[in-house]
Amino acid sequence: GGEELTNLRFSLAYGGKILLHQTKLRLRRGHRYALVGQNGVGKTTLMNAINNGKLEGWPTELRTEYVDSGSNVDPVHEAKIVFDHLLHATNSGGKNSQDDCKKVLETLKFTEQMMRGTIGELSGGWQMKLRLAQAVLVDADILLMDEPTNHLDTKTVEWLQDYLMGLKDTTVLIVSHDTQFLETVCSDVIHYEQRPQWGPHRKLVHYAGRMSAFVKKQPQAKHYFELATTDLKFIFPNPGRLEGIRTSTQRFLEMEGVNFRYPGADVDTLNDIHLKMTLSSRVCLIGANGAGKTTLVKMIVGDTQPSNPTDCRFFIHHNLRIAYVSQHAFYHVEQHIEDSPVSYFQWRFKDGFDKEKIESEAYRIEPEEQKAIDDYQLEGIWSRRLRAGVLEYEIKKKHVREKDNIYVSKDELLAMGFKHLLRQTDEKIASKEAGLDLRPVTTSEIQSHLDDFGLAQEFGTYGKIRGLSGGQKVKLVLAAAMWNCPHLLVLDEPTNFLDREALGALSSALNNWGGAVLMISHNKEFYGSVCKEEWIVADGKVTVQGDSDEREMKALAKKKTFKKEVTGDVKLEKAGGNTNADGDKYKDATTNFWGQSVSKKEARQYDKAKKKGDVTLMRKILQIPMGKVMPGQEELGDGKTVAPKVVLKS
Repeated sequence: GGEELTNLRFSLAYGGKILLHQTKLRLRRGHRYALVGQNGVGKTTLMNAINNGKLEGWPTELRTEYVDSGSNVDPVHEAKIVFDHLLHATNSGGKNSQDDCKKVLETLKFTEQMMRGTIGELSGGWQMKLRLAQAVLVDADILLMDEPTNHLDTKTVEWLQDYLMGLKDTTVLIVSHDTQFLETVCSDVIHYEQRPQWGPHRKLVHYAGRMSAFVKKQPQAKHYFELATTDLKFIFPNPGRLEGIRTSTQRFLEMEGVNFRYPGADVDTLNDIHLKMTLSSRVCLIGANGAGKTTLVKMIVGDTQPSNPTDCRFFIHHNLRIAYVSQHAFYHVEQHIEDSPVSYFQWRFKDGFDKEKIESEAYRIEPEEQKAIDDYQLEGIWSRRLRAGVLEYEIKKKHVREKDNIYVSKDELLAMGFKHLLRQTDEKIASKEAGLDLRPVTTSEIQSHLDDFGLAQEFGTYGKIRGLSGGQKVKLVLAAAMWNCPHLLVLDEPTNFLDREALGALSSALNNWGGAVLMISHNKEFYGSVCKEEWIVADGKVTVQGDSDEREMKALAKKKTFKKEVTGDVKLEKAGGNTNADGDKYKDATTNFWGQSVSKKEARQYDKAKKKGDVTLMRKILQIPMGKVMPGQEELGDGKTVAPKVVLKS
């Protein structure tokens, strides 16, 4: 039933790739269609094409309204005032008054303060509500919705379902990973299909009836209803050792009586928090939009400190490596839109630590801290040690000899105002513990890591980030987060962008992985498959329900070995070129020939000798007897045959 709105035949391509070939799209008034297909088939591209009237033969008189998933951050848009933006966006022909706008916003529980604030001040969930309010006020013929339940709490999802079910004259086209929502709302399914007789390209196939009826006709699509993965698999690298943590139930994080309030606020956002985490922890954070879930996560990842530091216990292991995958991770990836995923990795990790993290706001050294560093004549922090339970840093001051370096405790350095410098130092030391300084950032090493996350070579090495779909960007963000083998993975709304199949893969990868997991999610089906413990955030308090089971201890020390690629310099050397062309030829010194540890001073001398390619001095530091070859340092030879030095005659 319903008047026919469109009946067209078209093809659609994106960036030179044909997504749909000579396919039909027939939409009727008042029907609600679920647009269904795997990650990367072009669902969002089709929505954009419809919204911009770019499909050949699209009727121009139809009015469309597009509610996008909000994964692209636009500073100009975020600077607008909420109420004014809504009034301006929906007021064509003067049919929506201020009262109409206000009424819809109040239904969605917007406060006066929020209406007068900017869009950027709203959390992800509230921004989505604002886009929905706009869709409600615009009287469109066709309503396009890309992941409309993203970031929404259950009450709002129920409101949205009722609203959509009540539409009689509007046709709705929805892309969503929330199958229950589609089952409730949609009257028809449009499926991206590939059949042998159609050649290599996909077409759209229409199925009347709900999602459950569609799955009966297409059994291979049953992963829309269960978190089972077909052929997609994620492999997470196990975390390395955490100093002093010998079992998977020892705590690396403790909070007792912790409060947090934002500067300038009158009340605490979080009050009297008691929490603990171990490597066995599998925790889901639950609470309404704006209850303080993200605030708590920021404290755990170290972006903020408790506001009552002297009256509470707040302990986080100094070597804990945390991977934080949040909505802003996409914003960071978008800055490298013209690069391939591999070259993005090389930019980010080539120095042996996470450059993106060190340059982020939480780590950046501001001018006043820089002034304090200069006034203190600080040249650098050279090392860190734990002494009688106190962390101390080795300080090298300008114009002071190396052997006169001093050790200063963390609290003293924080009191001097070196907060961000210490965060950077800790981050670099943690990266070194993970072996990041030894891990090559060659194309093949990075691509094999991307393969573990289902990002194939055509996208990882040869494609650009701009050509990745939303789901492929998540795989890239996840892969980058896991590069430094973290102990704790924090996922902020992971279900927003991944399709069902990838969710199944993520769920089984997390269940096999040896680190701790903390996630914010509204998707009960997903978090229930991973998390046994729930932290419920409401009214400034956190209540713990359930308990994480003890898991096998997988965070063990392993020497990481990486295959070394032969570079042009090494090839030149093998052909008898100059030995100094490749400083990486010789391994670092940690123990000498007799198995004793090399002192710091010797290690530094060894580094200098290594740079010069002075084999005789390197053998002397490692105490290798004449005529002997040291296992693991075979490049240093037996001391009898001296490597020829090239002398240029002037």
